[in-house]
Amino acid sequence: MMTTFTVFFMLSFFMVAFAGNFNQDFDITWGDGRAKILENGQLLTLSLDRASGSGFRSKYQYLFGKIDLKIKLVPGNSAGTVTTYYLSSIGSSHDEIDFEFLGNLSGDPYILHTNVFTQGKGDKVQQFYLWFDPSKDFHTYSILWNPHSIIFSVDGTPIRQFKNLEASGIPYPKEQPMWIYSSLWNADDWATRGGLVKTDWTKAPFIASYRNFNAQACVWSSTSSSCSSNNSTANSWLSESLDTTGQSRIKWVQNNYMIYNYCTDIKRFPQGFPPECSLN
Repeated sequence: MMTTFTVFFMLSFFMVAFAGNFNQDFDITWGDGRAKILENGQLLTLSLDRASGSGFRSKYQYLFGKIDLKIKLVPGNSAGTVTTYYLSSIGSSHDEIDFEFLGNLSGDPYILHTNVFTQGKGDKVQQFYLWFDPSKDFHTYSILWNPHSIIFSVDGTPIRQFKNLEASGIPYPKEQPMWIYSSLWNADDWATRGGLVKTDWTKAPFIASYRNFNAQACVWSSTSSSCSSNNSTANSWLSESLDTTGQSRIKWVQNNYMIYNYCTDIKRFPQGFPPECSLN
């Protein structure tokens, strides 16, 4: 018997695979010329100066997908800057899946900040150092979002999994389609060492670069008939989960590079940790 959600899912979405042209897949949404699409749509750059940052948004909304994007972060003294790459719906009860890259002084590592919002509530932050300098070259940052789990990966290495634990009463983002967003902006009131280190505007403009957007995803469309196709290989991400290798890789990352985990923050949760902490 089909559930209401299954019917909705089948009637409202169609599955597509994008192999990235920024002109075709994204709109520059703010920045007054500071965001640029170059090389016939193969390169996108965001710029930040004292007057403004910049950002872009996907042309389509997605409900579930496997999203890859190569990013080269702001080099040198990036303290005070934040580069974001995330999926989000809109409204006070929005869902959101976040990558945020918090800049730092030259020679000090970026902090990779991740979070998951469900029905407008976040408080699920995990933060990591990376095992490379993300400003020296392009690296692939991926979000796999399917009905079973959300997996954050870097260059194919999973760093975090957020499982669908609705059976245990924990909300999971599965009903609100989301856009893909990215931005570069000044957050020197909190981004670097809690706001102690301010943005050095003599180093502006700060520039982040993007290449190789790729998506296997279900796109919101009120006129489409299905989110599935007859190609089971192309659809495999819809049921993809971590295998034993992926589980060991995620443990390696979390044992060696995780610097903050909300599930161990007693000061933030003095009455007890959120229930998913013992189940995820």
